Amino acid sequence: MTRHGKNCTAGAVYTYHEKRKDTAASGYGTQSVRLGKDAIKDFDCCCLSLQPCRDPVVTADGYLYEKEAILEYILHQKAEIARKMKAYEKQKQVQRNDNQLECRSGERERAEKFKQRENSIVSKPINPFTAAQSRDSERDNGSAGSSSSSSAGASSAGPSSSSSLPSFWIPSLTPEAKPTVLKKPGKTVLCPMSGRPLKLNELVTVRFTPLDPSLDRVALLTRQDRYVCAVTKDTLGNSVPCAVLRPSGAVVTMECVERLIRKDMTDPVTGDKLTEKDIIPLQRGGTGFAGSGVGLSAKEARPVMQV
Repeated sequence: MTRHGKNCTAGAVYTYHEKRKDTAASGYGTQSVRLGKDAIKDFDCCCLSLQPCRDPVVTADGYLYEKEAILEYILHQKAEIARKMKAYEKQKQVQRNDNQLECRSGERERAEKFKQRENSIVSKPINPFTAAQSRDSERDNGSAGSSSSSSAGASSAGPSSSSSLPSFWIPSLTPEAKPTVLKKPGKTVLCPMSGRPLKLNELVTVRFTPLDPSLDRVALLTRQDRYVCAVTKDTLGNSVPCAVLRPSGAVVTMECVERLIRKDMTDPVTGDKLTEKDIIPLQRGGTGFAGSGVGLSAKEARPVMQV
């Protein structure tokens, strides 16, 4: 093995590094890349704007949002739902009008058939002496007409079938050019992260405890360690599991919850009684280490060449 073993192409073995390099250059096969720390948001950043929150709120699933961003998202989703509902109602009205036209056309066809049937009734008296002769002449004319019509139909079958074929090069006449059937949209706004129903009155205001209360917001954001636990004063970060207490909105570590708060189920800030729903685990962004317990691998599915 030479010194530059990764770039050596004279070997008899197709190495793993050469396979990875050829796969990346060919454009085929699924690519898997582990994300670094720069691609991970901090625990105090909004899930929509990816910026540190000024007025943070948290959902029941533990996702942190900026209050302004989540309100704008809810208003946008409601406007989108109203627009989809309006288009759905318009489609229903068009279908209702089409059904009424079909019913009217069906009634019109039945009325025309009834008129033709009534007009074909013979109201004149029949002469018994001339009835037999007229019957024989009609039989002869009918046989001659059927033979001529069969020959004419056989001769005209070709052009009629060719003229009835659709023009596939015109988009409006292609078989796939059909009006899109809209489904009835739901009226519930969903969380952009968890996909569960999101309500404004269920958002909980979060109150972080700053590490140094004397610092202003700009100086606080420039520091790596910005907030601490409201009870134990431990530094908070992506590597520290945290939880939000619903009555006070205080952020504490999960270690504090397990060792102190779960013993008497009382909020240490306000003194209110807690339930399991009042303890909201905060969703973290993860760290750059594999032991953080967060899936940090990104995959890109591409076409695969099969032999």
